Amino acid sequence: MKSSLEKEQILRRKAELESAQTRLQLQVLTEECTKLRQQVQELKALMAQHHTSSSQQPTNSRSGLPGCPSSSQHKYHFERAFVVSQAGSCRVMAYCDVLSCLVMSQPSPQSTLIPGYGIKMMSAVNLNSSQYVPIHSKQIRGLAFSNRSDGLLLSAALDNTLKLTSLATNTVVQTYNAGRPVWSCCWCLDNTNYIYAGLVNGSILVYDLRDTTSHVQELATEKSRCPVVSLSYLPRMASAALPHGGLVSGTLEGACFWEQKAIDSYQPHHLPLESGGCTDLQTEARTRHCLATFRPNRNRNCLQCVVMELTCTPLTEAADDIVCSCRPVQTLTAGPTCKLLTKNAIFQSPEDDGSILVCAGDEASNSAMLWDAGTGSLLQKLTDDLPVLDVCPYTVNHSSFLATLTEKAVKIYRWQ
Repeated sequence: MKSSLEKEQILRRKAELESAQTRLQLQVLTEECTKLRQQVQELKALMAQHHTSSSQQPTNSRSGLPGCPSSSQHKYHFERAFVVSQAGSCRVMAYCDVLSCLVMSQPSPQSTLIPGYGIKMMSAVNLNSSQYVPIHSKQIRGLAFSNRSDGLLLSAALDNTLKLTSLATNTVVQTYNAGRPVWSCCWCLDNTNYIYAGLVNGSILVYDLRDTTSHVQELATEKSRCPVVSLSYLPRMASAALPHGGLVSGTLEGACFWEQKAIDSYQPHHLPLESGGCTDLQTEARTRHCLATFRPNRNRNCLQCVVMELTCTPLTEAADDIVCSCRPVQTLTAGPTCKLLTKNAIFQSPEDDGSILVCAGDEASNSAMLWDAGTGSLLQKLTDDLPVLDVCPYTVNHSSFLATLTEKAVKIYRWQ
């Protein structure tokens, strides 16, 4: 009896060991698969650049960007509209590829019982919206997803916190107190154990998800004490213009590319933007372009969206000794007013022809303007009832969509 029990225990331990080894192998294979997918995307981007440079597609000699073929009759068509919050105060949104859902920030629909701010989710597959998920005590200023399989939502708010929320259980799983209002956030796409928080005083805090107590590093420059209004991470890739990975930060005074030289080492490169009035800075990872939005002032009588190419120049023969900069390739103009801080988008055309599109909210006309970044031509003007605060392009089931958000509602458009 005793010997049979010992044999059973031995067999059980052997099975548990084999199970643990299998789970470890699965984790390794999953990580390898993710890396291979990223390499495939990089190769596709390089092939598209080579194809467009050798083809006869129309190009703008000033920008060097391929333009949309004039024969294309595709455009965004209105699909559906949803009221997110009757009370208003919606601000930002983000799309999750893993879960195929769109999330929008909003105030609590029952502020007396559950005060604060949270999100509402919408399925991108059937366009059904779900219940409200409470997250923060003050307004949310940033939402971001990564390529992690768990679909964790990163959020930044004026309540001094950076939070991680599981959309599987609709609960906050991690909270970091930044000590100051957080205006923006993003993931490190080269290592999703790291996240970033852009603060009201111009500094950026780096957090390691394996350290649940505090930030592990602070990035700050003497040049800026304005709020970090936008953060985005450019992953390392095979790009002739800028192969290095790093963090692109934008403030009301200017912009900086924080080249990541090692896990805990960042080299700041100040980008030569026009001084003052920069309300938003977005990036396009494949082509290494960025979009800077400037509000009207004494020198500008209208809203300007400037498309710029990020570049790097070696200082010496050493591959790591470089200077990163940017050069404007296209300037797009909209209306004469910009009182609100809006978020815009620069992205690959759904035509998958190598051309780049720009979509920005125009406060003067309560619309979202869609341009071809290569030719500078206005392709569409998507009108709304209120100023468009955020735009979000996404793809689901091989179909391309564009979401526009006002303080009360979201509109969905399909490319066809």
